[in-house]
Amino acid sequence: MPPVPAEPRADAGTPLALRCLLAVRLPFLTVTLFAYLIGLGTAVRDGHALPAASLAGLLLALICHAAVNVINDWADARNGSDAANTERIYPFTGGSRVIQNGVLGERAMLVLALALFALTIAGGLLLLVRGAPALFGIGFLGVVLGWGYSARPLALNAHGLGEPAVALCYALVAAGADCVVRGGFVWSALLAGSGFALAVTAILYVNQFPDRRADALAGKHHWVVRLGPVRAAALFPALIGAVYALQCLAVASGALPWPALAVFVLAPLWRQVARALAEHAETPSQLAPAIRTTILATNLYGALTAAALWIGALGAP
Repeated sequence: MPPVPAEPRADAGTPLALRCLLAVRLPFLTVTLFAYLIGLGTAVRDGHALPAASLAGLLLALICHAAVNVINDWADARNGSDAANTERIYPFTGGSRVIQNGVLGERAMLVLALALFALTIAGGLLLLVRGAPALFGIGFLGVVLGWGYSARPLALNAHGLGEPAVALCYALVAAGADCVVRGGFVWSALLAGSGFALAVTAILYVNQFPDRRADALAGKHHWVVRLGPVRAAALFPALIGAVYALQCLAVASGALPWPALAVFVLAPLWRQVARALAEHAETPSQLAPAIRTTILATNLYGALTAAALWIGALGAP
């Protein structure tokens, strides 16, 4: 079993930039990278050349994800869920711990989140100059959902709406990447990213098991809190079934090429997670391997889907 990384601790000698990097949780931004690559792949597959703006769009997507991570930590500090979370499995659940361990204060985290969101919005407006007006709607909805997932006044995760919001956000990343290249919105790009987007939601879902008690105390009534651990564990195979159903629908509609069905090789990993949840739903301290496997399976799902698009596009005459 890999060693458990130590939580960040306050150190007067730690540069502010490094403390901010700890707050944004860089290792978890890979899912945004893969969603973006899927969107680029749908446009390239349709014969569009990649503009320089596509790299800027990727940077903005990653910055927005970082902003969402930071505002989530700030909101969870305000509602008390992270402070009350004694069953967390760091670094996967319970937040970055930078506020709770004195690395950054609540005010500094809010300022950091606002700065990152401001960068996202400013950069997005510059991309609009390229003549892709549909990006405004995609970006606006993404920022609203990213902020509103945890922060008031929406606090979507407190009302059982956080999971669909996350799935929609990652499908929008794919659609937005396609739009940067194509210059307009197409539903096929949204569909192409939807299976992976729901797989990302599976990460959130599994992470909610260790956080369940603290989240319930803080009024965060997400799906695992509402269902209870046993019923939530029983629902996990259906969630993964929906992930694959969306992938099959995308292939059948032509939004994805048939090699994107290679994601079915990951089924044994999802079965491992389902078994772990069934066995340890009420003992979340045993779920660290399942969380790691879910993250691995999700990232591989994104990589295989993106590869299917890119290999097909680059190999076309």
